[in-house]
Amino acid sequence: MDFAGLLERLGLEALFVSNPHNVRYLSGFVEGKDAKLVITREGPTLITDGRYLVEAQQQPFPYRILQRRNELNRILAEFFQGRVGFEAEHLSVAQLEAFQKDFPQVTFVPTRGVFEGLRQQKSPEEIARIRRAAALADQGFRHILPYLKPGVRELDIALELEFFLRKAGSEGMAFSPTVASGERGAQPHGGASAKTICPGELVTLDFGCVVEGYCSDMTRTVAVGRVSEELRSLYQAVLEAQTLALEAVAPGRRGAELDALARQHLEQKGYGPYFTHSLGHGVGLYVHEGPSLSQVSEDVLAPHQVVTIEPGVYIQGLGGCRIEDLVLVTATGHEVLSQSPKELIEL
Repeated sequence: MDFAGLLERLGLEALFVSNPHNVRYLSGFVEGKDAKLVITREGPTLITDGRYLVEAQQQPFPYRILQRRNELNRILAEFFQGRVGFEAEHLSVAQLEAFQKDFPQVTFVPTRGVFEGLRQQKSPEEIARIRRAAALADQGFRHILPYLKPGVRELDIALELEFFLRKAGSEGMAFSPTVASGERGAQPHGGASAKTICPGELVTLDFGCVVEGYCSDMTRTVAVGRVSEELRSLYQAVLEAQTLALEAVAPGRRGAELDALARQHLEQKGYGPYFTHSLGHGVGLYVHEGPSLSQVSEDVLAPHQVVTIEPGVYIQGLGGCRIEDLVLVTATGHEVLSQSPKELIEL
């Protein structure tokens, strides 16, 4: 990356990078949550603490090691002069105030989306990692189906799923899994509770894996026993909406346009008020990143982006359903990375 050119375009002498995902993206430093980057015309310098000395020595940039947590500004004095940018959506007000106090001669300039836009376009290596994370999620779904039985707690399902996926090679979970059965299915991000699964309920499973820092994200909803016609109709409407939007994924399509395809179908089926979130989002080092596929999004899809397509319906007192695939935007259309079946499974 041409860091000197980047600073020239931004009109800065230095840029302080505090978003851990951006730190990892730029440096490859695995422990990004405990590190910062400061970029000058000479290039980036990594700043971390003594716990990660070995890791710092293995990454390609110069580094500085904090001996004490409160000496960050002492190290930054080596780099801060003139106009210094910071990530406005990540740096805390307290940290900015500390900067302004310790560096009164410096002009601090808020920046937004400098690296997030770059992260949307995935390299072949990044795509390969996401593809492997998606394949792990498919393995997890196949593994967990026999455990979905009446009398089993949602928490036990979530624990078994995570245990299996970690043994299978996932570095961790991309986010805390959702296992929402029965009426709890009306909570889009309901997590997993001590509730036990009952016969005749839909169970929504939303989870993702991590491979070399890159995430997957998939949701499936299954039936435990025979479910009512009301729930079957709800499921079918969500599946149809998901299929409509999924088939339209291609370069040049607007996020809002895809959202409208799914939303309008659910409105026609009478479920419009119960689709309470956006259609999807980008996935990469972070499980929720750009582009956005929402009603108000101005984002346009481009090749090498990875996005989710995940309509859902949530009705209090009844339950809910969401179906989500991870999708790679290609030069001519798309490739669905999630391979788990989507027709209603009755266990």
